Amino acid sequence: MNLNELGRKKVTVDEQLVRRLANTIRGLSIDATNAADSGHPGLPLGAADFAVTLWYYFLRFNPEDPKWPGRDKFILSGGHGSMLIYSLLHLAGYDLTMEELKNFRQWNSKTPGHPESHITRGVETTTGPLGQGFANGVGFGLADAMLAARVNREGFTPIDSFTYVLTTDGDLMEGVALEAASFAGHLKLGNLIYLYDDNSISLDGPTSLIFDTEDTPAKFAAMGWHVQTVDGHNPQEVADAIYAAQKETTKPSLICCKTIIGYGSPNKAGTSGAHGSPLGEEEGNKTKEALGIPLQKFHVPQEDRDAWGARIDEMKCLYREWKQHVDQARKDHSDCVRILEGSFKQELPANLEKVLPAFSPEKPVATRKAGAAVLKELGKHVPWLVGGSADLSVSTNAIVSDEKVLAGSYKGRHIFFGVREHGMGGIVNGMVQHGAFRAFGATFLTFSDYMRGSVRLSALMQCPSIWVYTHDSIFLGEDGPTHQPVEHVTALRAIPGLLVFRPADAIETGLSWVAALQEKHLPSAIILSRQNLPVYDREAKEFCGGKGDFFKGGYVFRPEKDPKKLDGILIGTGSELQLCIEAARRMEAEGKSIRVVSMPCRELFDRQDGSYKNAILPELCEARVAVEAGISMGWERYVGARGRTVSQDTFGQSAPDKVLAGEFGFTPEKVIARMLESM
Repeated sequence: MNLNELGRKKVTVDEQLVRRLANTIRGLSIDATNAADSGHPGLPLGAADFAVTLWYYFLRFNPEDPKWPGRDKFILSGGHGSMLIYSLLHLAGYDLTMEELKNFRQWNSKTPGHPESHITRGVETTTGPLGQGFANGVGFGLADAMLAARVNREGFTPIDSFTYVLTTDGDLMEGVALEAASFAGHLKLGNLIYLYDDNSISLDGPTSLIFDTEDTPAKFAAMGWHVQTVDGHNPQEVADAIYAAQKETTKPSLICCKTIIGYGSPNKAGTSGAHGSPLGEEEGNKTKEALGIPLQKFHVPQEDRDAWGARIDEMKCLYREWKQHVDQARKDHSDCVRILEGSFKQELPANLEKVLPAFSPEKPVATRKAGAAVLKELGKHVPWLVGGSADLSVSTNAIVSDEKVLAGSYKGRHIFFGVREHGMGGIVNGMVQHGAFRAFGATFLTFSDYMRGSVRLSALMQCPSIWVYTHDSIFLGEDGPTHQPVEHVTALRAIPGLLVFRPADAIETGLSWVAALQEKHLPSAIILSRQNLPVYDREAKEFCGGKGDFFKGGYVFRPEKDPKKLDGILIGTGSELQLCIEAARRMEAEGKSIRVVSMPCRELFDRQDGSYKNAILPELCEARVAVEAGISMGWERYVGARGRTVSQDTFGQSAPDKVLAGEFGFTPEKVIARMLESM
């Protein structure tokens, strides 16, 4: 056995074996969806032949180390067909027991309705919303290409991986998939092989209802993809196509696998009836009989176990050889091994905030520009930090390095995503899920709507992607309400598990980046201003909050003048903190004792215990005003029944920012008036 050739050579398929293994998956899928009385049996029944061909002859995996860097990746973008991947993981030796298959779609099982990467070992990324897995796959492929460019040398090639994605008609109708496909074709990602389950059926009926005028193969060829069409139920044709795709190194590949949804079902095969509903007991048994599958529920023949066991043994041998390959390189290629291992450990320098650039209180600066300085400095110390913007680099200033990622040249760190916000989101998630890079994606805050699906999934699957959003309020000015975000910060805060930072000045901007990088499981959104903001001197007598309390999400930025008397609390974020400070100064001149609280991250503040929260926002002080250039929704939790807000509950207008501030009431006078109402 030549281990180097495993999964990388032309094969003669044992078609009888493949059909038997595929039929076992079909039987498991029928039984699991029937037991749950919900699910999507059509995809597993239709795609089982080509999926088994891929897994049994080509995919490099190790069930004992699912995150092995040398593995190939398999992504089920059509996540509704989850019993396909669950069956494959079970049979291929992963930690997914038969009991879990029987608990399909049940409480606390490892087999939820759609695959979730933080729940099920061997699932590379959370899929289900169509198109997301397609885009994630591009991120995985890009990450492998970038990692290979950094560590592979003549005689040392630890990264020689393919990302295989099972994609569907529904995926290819989604804009996020086409954005990612265009990006992948442009970057010539030859390590991507997508198997398209081309069954011409969607939930509503035949795709001719809505998807019959497009020539999908021609469309992908026009985007720079290598395209083949095969009979998805012919294992040898599929195997030959996969091998041909592997040999095409300068183009991503699409293999159109013509299949019959619900294959084998006498009454539902080839119809939408097989798509999203269990076959039922009677039709399930008829299907098993038609395919020669034993009627016994959740049946796996011992000969199947033996066949998969042989393949698993080959994979374990390959894995050991890969480990030896790396160990032997520690002398001649020590720098490459260090980069390889360091990329996956992602250890941060101690006291990371100490490497942040200094900002002068004498020089106001937009937080987007401060972010640029911060990112450049962090980039020197965090080599696995990469990312870019959706065609707005000169505006977001989110550039970690001048070294560019270009087609065929993947050593750079700055990625041009083009005007593809949602595609960018899916690709960034894929890169972070890959594990070798911490990736960020940047655009204007108002365009966060275009990529919300990806942002939500980053939180759901505990993927610590970093989202950078600039031009954060109506103070964008003359571009007008189409580009002035109003509800967007609140909408982002509504996503469970997303840390939303809206820093008030350059110093808080740097600390936001530190907090985002230190977070290992949750994504972060960093919201930055277009306009210049004051930089506050934390050493000045007026301010005593200190930088340390920033990481608690909310802290006393400017204490009340009289520590024995607290007349009111002003809570500010972002550019509006300066209004709170000026209002507090004026009210103090009138004899009032006003505290100013900066709350850059409500999610971190909410994590704190009750004693800390009460120390910052004492319950006995009910006179409170929250000031933020966005909608007021959500601030009632912090200001209480008597509290007030200064907020933007309408769309903006096109005008200079100072005019907008006056017309919409973002002035110290308005803040003072609202505080007096609350007292």
